[in-house]
Amino acid sequence: MKLQKSMIAISLMAALSACSDSDTPPPAQVENFELTIAHVNDTHSTFDPVRSSFLAGEDNLVYNEFGGYPRLLEAANKVKSAAAANNDSVLFLHGGDAWQGSAYFKLNDGRANADLLSQMGIDAMALGNHEFDLTTTELADFIDTVTFPVLANNIDASADAALGQVSNLKPYQLFAFNGNMKREISSASGAVEGEKVVAVIGVVLEDLQDISTGTGDVTFSSEITATQATVDALKADGVNQIIVLSHIGLQRDQALAAGVNGIDVIVGGHSHTLLGDFTDLGKGNPGAYAELVTNADGKGKTCIVQAGELAQAIGKVNVEFNPEGELVQCAGNNTLLSNDTFFTDALRGSDSLVIGNDHQHVIDFIDAHKQITVEEENADLRAHIDAFYKPAVDAAYGEVIAAVPAEINHERRPGDANTDAHGSDVAPLVGEAEVFWANQDAVKAVTGLTAQIGLVGAGGVRTNIGAGDFREGNSSLELLPFSNQLSVLSLSGAEIKTLLETTITPTLDKAAHAGKFPYVGGMRYTFTESVKGVSGSITQLQVNTGTEAAPVWADIVDGQDYVVVINGYNVNGRDGWTAMGDAQVGSTDRVDVVIENGEYVGYPVDSLTKNVADDGAISFTVNYKDGNAPDCKADGVRCNTDAQSFIDYSDAKGILAPLPFETVTIKYMD
Repeated sequence: MKLQKSMIAISLMAALSACSDSDTPPPAQVENFELTIAHVNDTHSTFDPVRSSFLAGEDNLVYNEFGGYPRLLEAANKVKSAAAANNDSVLFLHGGDAWQGSAYFKLNDGRANADLLSQMGIDAMALGNHEFDLTTTELADFIDTVTFPVLANNIDASADAALGQVSNLKPYQLFAFNGNMKREISSASGAVEGEKVVAVIGVVLEDLQDISTGTGDVTFSSEITATQATVDALKADGVNQIIVLSHIGLQRDQALAAGVNGIDVIVGGHSHTLLGDFTDLGKGNPGAYAELVTNADGKGKTCIVQAGELAQAIGKVNVEFNPEGELVQCAGNNTLLSNDTFFTDALRGSDSLVIGNDHQHVIDFIDAHKQITVEEENADLRAHIDAFYKPAVDAAYGEVIAAVPAEINHERRPGDANTDAHGSDVAPLVGEAEVFWANQDAVKAVTGLTAQIGLVGAGGVRTNIGAGDFREGNSSLELLPFSNQLSVLSLSGAEIKTLLETTITPTLDKAAHAGKFPYVGGMRYTFTESVKGVSGSITQLQVNTGTEAAPVWADIVDGQDYVVVINGYNVNGRDGWTAMGDAQVGSTDRVDVVIENGEYVGYPVDSLTKNVADDGAISFTVNYKDGNAPDCKADGVRCNTDAQSFIDYSDAKGILAPLPFETVTIKYMD
């Protein structure tokens, strides 16, 4: 046996020697290409940490802080440093919606984000819907200023005077990698021998004009059709590694993966989904991280990731391609970024500080958990924020108007992040505040109506209400930052029921974007699912004819009118609230209320006109009586009566706590 092995070895050596003497060397073995992607999305100007809590073991709830831009930067830098040490290829991507969300944005528009994001070493960012919250001129300034490309392949900005001139808004960006060395190139032909070319394609909501008000003369096209065309063109150019950086939400990411051939990875945003199982931390399980979805051809697969919201976590996915550019591996997870100071009480008083062995227990728990880590803040970025932006923000918060004994939670949809069948505790308070505000004498004097019901889209409520002091700025700068006027109008019981069913049903799928989910004040409803996650109907619908402290419930009657209060975004049928717009076609008694020179002023609306585009998109035109519309940009005019309503309500209450009854219930038919 030993002799036989020796003969084989000699034969192999002879064969290799013969090959080495020939004019044709053996082909070099081409190795697989590995890429690390760090990613964030929906950071919404969250420069400072978010007060939060988590379970550090069973029944051990501790209060902490997550994220913020400096902590996020430090985490991203660690990913990059590890990649550099191993000569690995790495990208750092942002899934869109950097704008809105905090006082920093309210005071600085897009300028502060342009400054800070440019210091974070981002390689590319998707164009989000909230980037269109101002005007295209301000968005163009942001895109021109940042140090990374902003991507969207399914838009045409050429007709827009501002965005049409911006060179940094691109359909995609190509990156050429040689180990840890990375450079931007314009076509595959720009790569040199040994470099691997990766395309990052941007995808924005195809119906963004129905959601945002500042789209100017930009037009939007099909997410699937446009992206397939871009992928095909890139592959024809020799680019085989394709990443999509999207801001369309998890449900549409899944549809995009299933409808397009050739996408390897989708790095998503918009639905604020912290993918992964965080149940043991008290954060729920909204879906698998690095889910593989089969493409339209039934052969290829696309890996989908997304990293939550408000700069609280960073995602890291490791991707491997074979020499033909086919995806062979995709794995990773999201990691929540915590500080190292913990409390046992939401008020975070010194007597509840976790110290000694108890503190070490929390640290040990975190060290053993792959989805949470203690992360320091980047000192330079923290100092920059504190020096240039934080003083003005602190000054803008104004007077204390209420106390909050314990944190009040907001989730967009019942069941999200381990909430119960009733969901948010904040949004019903916003609805109650709307009714309270509308029934003040100064408001009734301009509307002539007595309000009964407040209607609230979940996406319009932006934060939890933290324990401690509640200031005016907590309402106007954080909780309700969009500066919407409130509208007061009559709807029939049947119209209210239709509105609820048509806004709840599209959110039943847990992958769906839930910003349209309806919360209410002054009434309550039960929606019963007949097919889990697909369909159902309203099975209880009642109005409160008593008070918040002593409610008296009466069934809502289809043919009877009820006076509702709603913000200026949803009242015009946006974000799937089409039934609200339909109810005003022909005629309405609606009055929009703003503040002019310190006084309430009402603007009566005659009717809405329904517009249906060629692609089926629906919008509504507001027809004000005598053409007299509020000018929210005029001197002395404040249109944020939505925030003012919560200020007035909080001031009157003195102490903010969840309502003593539930207003929303989602249940499954047994």
